[in-house]
Amino acid sequence: MTKPRALVSWSTGKDSAWALHQVLTDGELEVVGLLTTITTAYQRVSMHGVRESLLAEQVRRVNLPLHTVSLPATCTNEVYEARMAAVLDDCKDNGVTHIVFGDLFLEDIRAYRVARMAEAKMTPVFPLWQRDTTNLATEMIASGLEAFITVVDPTVVDAALAGRRFDRDFLAELPADVDHCGERGEFHTVVTAGPMFSSPIPIGIGDIVEREGFVFADVKERA
Repeated sequence: MTKPRALVSWSTGKDSAWALHQVLTDGELEVVGLLTTITTAYQRVSMHGVRESLLAEQVRRVNLPLHTVSLPATCTNEVYEARMAAVLDDCKDNGVTHIVFGDLFLEDIRAYRVARMAEAKMTPVFPLWQRDTTNLATEMIASGLEAFITVVDPTVVDAALAGRRFDRDFLAELPADVDHCGERGEFHTVVTAGPMFSSPIPIGIGDIVEREGFVFADVKERA
């Protein structure tokens, strides 16, 4: 029986990486690529602020084609939706019917995804939906997943945590009201190793800067 062809919505972070791992483990979909958004002016993955060069190292290690949606630095929702729809149309022409998302529990985000996928005549898949995020974070770390904090919201998380490894010590330092997976945007990550990668990515932590109310750590690949 032919499996549905799917792309994984790829933020470069732990949740999208774990969603990929989950659907590969489940084996019910044929994962044929990753889908991500790039802010072209910065040459970085949108939201997570990850360099395109580090994204390329991730893609090489999961050994899947990458489909990119190019966005301007100042992007309206209308522009985002139009450009995403154009890329999805191309993917549908190649037989893709499902998009996998790493969302955890935010109902409004899920509803938005479902609505957009309905417009695109594609099926959304949420393999991590409503998992206990404290247990999920611990499971990721125990699996050998390695990630680093690329962005923090300093209004809810200590700015000094930018650039830190996502590990048990990091989780222990989070305030009690901060989700252990950062699902409300408290922090974002970039994955550098794990069961979805063929090998780890050697990295270093560069400049840490504050921009537009968030603190960014420049995680860079090393030769």
